[in-house]
Amino acid sequence: MFDISTAAVIVVLLLTLVMMGVHVAVSLGVTSLVGLFLTTGKLRIVEATLASTSAEALRDFTFAVIPLFMLMGEFMGRSGAVTDIYIAINRSLKRVPARLGIATVLGNTVFSFVTGVSIASAAAFARIGYPEMKAHGYNKGFALGSIAGSSVLGMLIPPSVLMIVWGILTEQSIGRLFLAGVVPGMLLALMFIAYVLFAAWFRPDLVGQGKEVDTSILAEAEFDSSKVDVKPAQFAISIFGVLGIICSVLGGIWLGVFTPTEGAGAGAALALVLALVKGMTPRGFVDAIYSVGKTAAPILILLLCAALYSRTLAMSGVTTEIREFFVGSGFNAWTVFFIIVLIWFILGMIIDSISIMLLTVPIVEPVAMAFGFDQLTFAIVGIIAIEAGLLTPPFGLLVYTVKAAIRDDSVGVQHIFWSSIPYWLIMLLLAAMLMAFPVVTNFLPNLMM
Repeated sequence: MFDISTAAVIVVLLLTLVMMGVHVAVSLGVTSLVGLFLTTGKLRIVEATLASTSAEALRDFTFAVIPLFMLMGEFMGRSGAVTDIYIAINRSLKRVPARLGIATVLGNTVFSFVTGVSIASAAAFARIGYPEMKAHGYNKGFALGSIAGSSVLGMLIPPSVLMIVWGILTEQSIGRLFLAGVVPGMLLALMFIAYVLFAAWFRPDLVGQGKEVDTSILAEAEFDSSKVDVKPAQFAISIFGVLGIICSVLGGIWLGVFTPTEGAGAGAALALVLALVKGMTPRGFVDAIYSVGKTAAPILILLLCAALYSRTLAMSGVTTEIREFFVGSGFNAWTVFFIIVLIWFILGMIIDSISIMLLTVPIVEPVAMAFGFDQLTFAIVGIIAIEAGLLTPPFGLLVYTVKAAIRDDSVGVQHIFWSSIPYWLIMLLLAAMLMAFPVVTNFLPNLMM
């Protein structure tokens, strides 16, 4: 039975705790317990619901897909294979204007297929790509904007942690979500490259045209691709190893050879073999395990609290009431879509992607389905919109990640925010295109599954 006072307490308490800086998992858990007690009036039911939700979450093998895919990406990142591929792309584009910017976008695209975390992409390419762009006279803001902007591909191209979380929250096929993200992800990468080329043609000074290479910057840099000797055999191992793992894992999931969890386990094992072949040390292995555990554990706790939060919304009738409110409001579908995206953008300015998803998806997804939106398309558009929020001030997480990674006091976060605006606009344009043409996201899932 829906009660307006209970619904108000659930919403206001959650927002208050989040705004006060309480961890999102704690906020979701406390709000859920209070909401369940107000709805049922019995502490015994609250305890039983908490126990059953926790037991189901701990027994669900789907949750293992997140740390396993993260482990796959960590092993492949530490193997140096992605760096070898970036160097090869960079050297093969010598005659192309803005080759370093394009190499960064293409490198991020490849890296996105082996890691499901945008922050990892942003940090890696800030270290790899920025020193060279700076030495070649690139505008610092333009260089860092290309790194921060293209790093969002990590959450759109499978295997993506956000896709996994969305699939768990909405009980959709993770394999279909992975397939649905491929074409939009590649399209977004092409749009980013087109922007870099257009900017280089319109304003050559942005890409250092006519300037001498500052070798002193490269000498001080942690990484200089011009001095790295990638032998043909080394490159062959890297490219065939990365492509082989991607095709084996994603192809196996899409063709039904194994489940996403089994595919993630196989991918982690294959990535470990590649890392060992490439010379990963025992210390690197331990660091990789520790890094994944440090990142994955909070996500899994968040998912547990989100499951409890979803049950609270369902039992209190909040989800149903919100859906009926929008259906009876007289709004058309595009107005509702605009409202939802606006909420995501605003939240993206203050909290991280997974927290936004856990807070909003259980509420907005039923609303979107009531208005006839395509489920897969809405999921991909939602991921794009949520990631776009991470490029906007005041707390754009990707921008601060890039800033922290470069350790260059001569460029401020405001320059990176300003230079990230074109990428933000391109993502917004792609989201509108996908909503207008759902066939783009549904083509591969319908073809292969």
